[in-house]
Amino acid sequence: MIVHGVLVAQEAGGRRRGVLITGPSGSGKSDLAERLIDEGFLFVADDQVLLWTSGGRLFGRAPDPLFGLIEVRGIGIRPHTATAFTAIDLVAALHPRAEIERMPEPESDSYRGISVPVVRLAGFEASATAKLRHALMALG
Repeated sequence: MIVHGVLVAQEAGGRRRGVLITGPSGSGKSDLAERLIDEGFLFVADDQVLLWTSGGRLFGRAPDPLFGLIEVRGIGIRPHTATAFTAIDLVAALHPRAEIERMPEPESDSYRGISVPVVRLAGFEASATAKLRHALMALG
């Protein structure tokens, strides 16, 4: 299964946590990924993410032709150091700020039969990276 999105991962405390960033074209997926990468996240995939399951977990990677490539809007497609794959622990669904609740109820999406927690973010907000890190910490 291939989904439209960006996949990054955070390594902390000997553990890697993957974040699938989804949203419509122009919502800030690659922009948010670039800021997360600048803050130490690992780049896995841009534009298309190939998903599969193993051992009850969801994993993702870039399709072979896109491995190590990221779109930098206004610059073009650029090579980027990439990680081969990661488990996916969180979905960051990008929406316009006006559509994001201040105190949302927990939600999740299902991919290939695996439920993954979702956080809704405005991708271009300066605080989006901090909010995403908070959401990862909340997972335990």
